[in-house]
Amino acid sequence: MTAPRRAALAGALCASLMLVACARPPRATPPRLRELEVTAHAFTSTRGQTDDQPTLTASGRELRPGMRALAVSPDLLALGLAFGMPVTIDGLGEWIVLDRMADRHRRAIDLYLGDDLEAARRFGVRRVRMRWGDR
Repeated sequence: MTAPRRAALAGALCASLMLVACARPPRATPPRLRELEVTAHAFTSTRGQTDDQPTLTASGRELRPGMRALAVSPDLLALGLAFGMPVTIDGLGEWIVLDRMADRHRRAIDLYLGDDLEAARRFGVRRVRMRWGDR
């Protein structure tokens, strides 16, 4: 290979490397925000509302009064919700998915209200709008 040819190849290689080095990194895709209207109920840690382990969740975490924990219907888990994921509920703030409701429920959530059975009764059943982002 002649000297001029080697110089031309070296120049082309340097130019290619500079283009690669200066190229912008690919942009990370922002998480997609999901929004859904669901039926909301409230539950407590009383044996009458749950099983013989009223504070144990499907995620394995123990519930304690004051936690802003949430149980979701199985179809919402299939839509991308997961244990530990934060959810914002209009008018009620942020809650964390820690439990799963029984299979018979669809498009439903259960808000954990500690051991305050009267507050759960006052909450009743409501339609609410909730939002969460993809992980």
